[in-house]
Amino acid sequence: MNEALQRIADFDLSEEQRLVRRSVREFAEKEIAPFVEEYEREARYPTELIEKLVPLGFIAPMIPEEFGGSFVDVVSYGIICEEIARVDWVVASVISVTNSLVGGSILRHGSEAQKQRWLPPLARGEILSSACLTEPSGGTDLGNMRSTASREAGGWRIRGTKVFISHAAHAGLFFVVASVDLSKKHKGVTAFLVDPASEGISIGDFPMRTLKRDKLAEVHFDGVFVPDENVLGEVGGGFPVLGSALDMGRYSVASRCVGQSQRCIDLALGYAMEREAFGQKIGEFQMIQQKVADMVCRTEGARGVVYRLGRMKDAGVERASMEASLAKLMASEAATYNALDAIQIHGGYGLSEEYEVGRLLLEAKALEFGEGTSELHRKLIAEHALGLRGR
Repeated sequence: MNEALQRIADFDLSEEQRLVRRSVREFAEKEIAPFVEEYEREARYPTELIEKLVPLGFIAPMIPEEFGGSFVDVVSYGIICEEIARVDWVVASVISVTNSLVGGSILRHGSEAQKQRWLPPLARGEILSSACLTEPSGGTDLGNMRSTASREAGGWRIRGTKVFISHAAHAGLFFVVASVDLSKKHKGVTAFLVDPASEGISIGDFPMRTLKRDKLAEVHFDGVFVPDENVLGEVGGGFPVLGSALDMGRYSVASRCVGQSQRCIDLALGYAMEREAFGQKIGEFQMIQQKVADMVCRTEGARGVVYRLGRMKDAGVERASMEASLAKLMASEAATYNALDAIQIHGGYGLSEEYEVGRLLLEAKALEFGEGTSELHRKLIAEHALGLRGR
């Protein structure tokens, strides 16, 4: 194990957790990293890379073994997300959605029948899942969603549109939220488990300037019938379902951001000690060293906050909303600023296709929006500090 890996802020990790890091990093470097740029250029969804997660149990670390998962502690789960995201945002996103959003929600709020039906195929990688939450006019404001679910004998009819949806065209399960009564705002929101093959669902491309390999989609629900047994939790109880997933969702995204922050450091260090100008390596210039120092400080600070949140969850803290916002905010902004500094260190080459740091900037910026914008998290942190919001 090299010294740099040993020095990552993990002195309070167990030997088992350190082994998880070593194993996942070795796997990611060998089995995923060499193919990411190719998949991005070809705008090809990384099905083959995702399939490699399954034999090692990396796809379902938060799903219990009784359902076919490889259940680990929360800190180890974060390390898995971090190390996979260090080389690929999209493959790490599959782990995050499977465990934090969809699988985790079924585990906490699903009926026994729902758990038996959906968790084993998710854990075995037989199907992927997709969370259909964001709407064209809603974004972070889920309480003002326009998707509706109208009552019908034996079930519900869902109508509406969701955007920025990852993995939709490859999913075997949709986690969908819609309102049963728009006048009730968040109290009308209900969570549903939906088969993507259901009549009335159409999935269209949602072109992006980045994450071409993610195949982000726009999903339309045109009177899609969902039986009563596919309601997740209580009718009108979608916000509690979402609320319990928020901490873990933000935790997994923050972990992924730490991984991307670390990748920016790794790439910048290598380049700074290879590139020469004015007769010396650019890493010997004080201004470059200042950027490197800032990058390391941001990453280690974010990593410490993320691990703290993981330890809180392992200790049984049900809701840690402020700590989740702290982790998400610090880690996502660290990833963006580190990418900017890495590009500056690379100079013009930072925007060339020969180097990946330019791609990392756009991907990091996307992570600033996911699981709540930076503006939202600053608001939440301030409200917690001022005593205007509960834990």
